[in-house]
Amino acid sequence: MSDLLDLPVTTLQGEPTTLRALTGGGPALLVNVASRCGLTPQYGGLEQLQREYGPRGFTVVGFPCNQFMGQEPGSAEEIGTFCSATYGVTFPLTEKTEVNGPGAHPVYQRLTAAADAQGEAGDVQWNFEKFLVAADGGVVARFRPRTQPDSPEVRTAIEEVLTP
Repeated sequence: MSDLLDLPVTTLQGEPTTLRALTGGGPALLVNVASRCGLTPQYGGLEQLQREYGPRGFTVVGFPCNQFMGQEPGSAEEIGTFCSATYGVTFPLTEKTEVNGPGAHPVYQRLTAAADAQGEAGDVQWNFEKFLVAADGGVVARFRPRTQPDSPEVRTAIEEVLTP
């Protein structure tokens, strides 16, 4: 099985790349995002994490997903404009991605095998589910959608993967 960081992804701008290239090989928080969800304000917290921890080699990567009640219906251009204009998003976004089911992207096929703090693995529950990936590509934590990006458990986990 290939390394999670070496799996191919396509940016929101349509450019083929890998997770390793998007993250610069450092730890990352991978999040399925949506523009029309009650949890959409989490974009602000995700951007804050990017600004705070980015200088230390950390990257947030957003995976726009329309699988949950059609809450990410826009085109790539509409998604990019919304994220930039509304939340000042500077972290990388991929093209729209399926996270569950037979069409799940290979990245999410790997991520959903990881268990959350309650020991539950499996399908992504909703928009804004977060997976913390270490620089070696290991999934070290999984946070369910309602866990805020600035919550103590997310920040502590990020600090742990940033500490040499």
